[in-house]
Amino acid sequence: MANSKRTLFLKRRLRVRNKLRKVNGDRKMRLSVHRSNKNISAQLIDDRNGVTVASASTLEKDLGVIGKNNIEAATKVGAAIAERAKKAGVSEAYFDRGGFLFHGKVKALAEAAREGGLSV
Repeated sequence: MANSKRTLFLKRRLRVRNKLRKVNGDRKMRLSVHRSNKNISAQLIDDRNGVTVASASTLEKDLGVIGKNNIEAATKVGAAIAERAKKAGVSEAYFDRGGFLFHGKVKALAEAAREGGLSV
């Protein structure tokens, strides 16, 4: 096996990030998603200033899904990040899926953020 799963993941992540840089040019915020075996998290990042504007994760007690990593938890995280983006005055962002495929939990998070009013 020439390429391990990790190597393919890293190549995919770099490819996605480079496409976002070409399209974005540091004008819009970036909604970055990280998925692990136990949790899922999302951050709204301002690349121009290098700061995180808002974040949401299944590690937060107020979401009520601590330690869960399923589609229901991803939907709650997506809704929470959309709500926090509104409070921060952000209405649109680019979706940075990293090296994760746009399927399942990642897709559920993006759709919940869209339903919450964040243009992704």
